[in-house]
Amino acid sequence: MTPGARLQAAIEVLDQAFAAPLPPDAILDAYFRRRRYAGAGDRRAVRARVFAVLRRRARLTWHVARANPRAQQSTSSYTRLLALADLIVGDGLAADEAANLFGSSPHAPEALSVDEHRAAVALVGRPLDDPAMPDGVRLEYPQWLDKSLRTAFGGDLARDMAALNAPAPLDLRVNALKTTREDAQAALAAEKIAAVPTPLAPSGLRVEGHPRVQNSRAFKQGLIEVQDEGSQLVAALADARPGTTTIDYCAGAGGKTLALAAAMGEGGRIRGRLIACDSSAERLERMNERLARAGAENVERLVVADDAIAPPAGLANAADRVLIDAPCSGSGAWRRDPLAKWRLDAARLAELVRLQQDILRAAAALVRPGGRLIYATCSVLPEENETQVASFLEHNRDFRALPVAGVWEETLGGQAPTGNQFLRLTPARHGTDGFFVAVLERGPSPR
Repeated sequence: MTPGARLQAAIEVLDQAFAAPLPPDAILDAYFRRRRYAGAGDRRAVRARVFAVLRRRARLTWHVARANPRAQQSTSSYTRLLALADLIVGDGLAADEAANLFGSSPHAPEALSVDEHRAAVALVGRPLDDPAMPDGVRLEYPQWLDKSLRTAFGGDLARDMAALNAPAPLDLRVNALKTTREDAQAALAAEKIAAVPTPLAPSGLRVEGHPRVQNSRAFKQGLIEVQDEGSQLVAALADARPGTTTIDYCAGAGGKTLALAAAMGEGGRIRGRLIACDSSAERLERMNERLARAGAENVERLVVADDAIAPPAGLANAADRVLIDAPCSGSGAWRRDPLAKWRLDAARLAELVRLQQDILRAAAALVRPGGRLIYATCSVLPEENETQVASFLEHNRDFRALPVAGVWEETLGGQAPTGNQFLRLTPARHGTDGFFVAVLERGPSPR
């Protein structure tokens, strides 16, 4: 592909990304499946341009609005202007250099219009980060979340937001049902995939670059799963052990179910009872292939309503561990999907908070006295995390929060990397996605 054709491909992908509620990587994969002629270099270049525009979207939009006030975000012209601004403001190209990429070949974007060329000239010399920008623009977050993010990060807001807007590493979890971390590392190395142990998760590997590990023999044989280190730590803190009854209440695609299965393994098999619950039968069905590949076929699957009033038959007060990987804003994973922050609004956040409350109430009924309820989100927002847990404990006096420092020492050994009460992980401080974990233990019912 020519440079102009790569730019046109990026614009087409961006048009789709702005119109469809799908992660950019999914759109890119679908785009290139229909264009087998594109080489690896083409794919890398297009992906880099797409994510550059998405990670700089608020700042580029701010510059475009000043260079061309008539630009409308709902038009393809707007996407062209964002790409143009990224070339000039983001990459530092001269106006003519950027303009020459438009109309340069049959597969390049159409040549710039007169208005677009004027905008190109007006963009030259502008700094990507302008002192006149509001914090929400400069730090790339919706202004309506300003109070929540400042509560979460305090004086580290700029550093944490920069990390949430940076590329994420590729982490793998080694499947202890089938192999060891050292052997999995060696198997990957034999396929020319370099990986090093993750600093916090004992079964994690961090891969250099972004190779297609799903095509590797190690992946196809079930030795590894793609899973962020923070997500691995959530599952580890659940402390699922062989012989226990453990429930993954919001199992979704099954990533944490697989990690729990490995933790409950002895001799290559799950020992105890592991139940994956979800409100979607379709999601549970899609888990089959992953479970089979991992050697965890004896995981039970159960469809439950998030706001269930009565526990499923036989499960009331029955579980040693119940993990809630709650539906949430996903703000802790913004670095993987930079568009997600702009799709979130106050109404959706309020809906998620209510859903989390319903799920906590339903899942609590499954925990036996002395058992644990592990509440986790991939969010950095206090209303989904500390505030949610405080409300639950106020209305469920038979539960108490266990200091995460003690749970960490008990399950992982050593000192927890965050505060004493709850686990709060962020990309800036820990190199993981943003996660929150509270471990709640059920005691005797209050009299």
